[in-house]
Amino acid sequence: METRLEATEVQIAHLTRAVEDLSEVVARQATEIALLTRRVGMLMQREAEREADGAALLADQRPPHY
Repeated sequence: METRLEATEVQIAHLTRAVEDLSEVVARQATEIALLTRRVGMLMQREAEREADGAALLADQRPPHY
């Protein structure tokens, strides 16, 4: 009975550590996603301003080798 209890405690300790590690990963990824979301928003705003200013889109310009 004692060894089963010890084995269960060991397993719980390992699972607790795994959950803590995964929680840290999720928190780090959430921070990174928030940063990337802000950057994409800034890029979209910048592009909208360029379009509003009437700047030619790169896709509409001829490549320099023509």
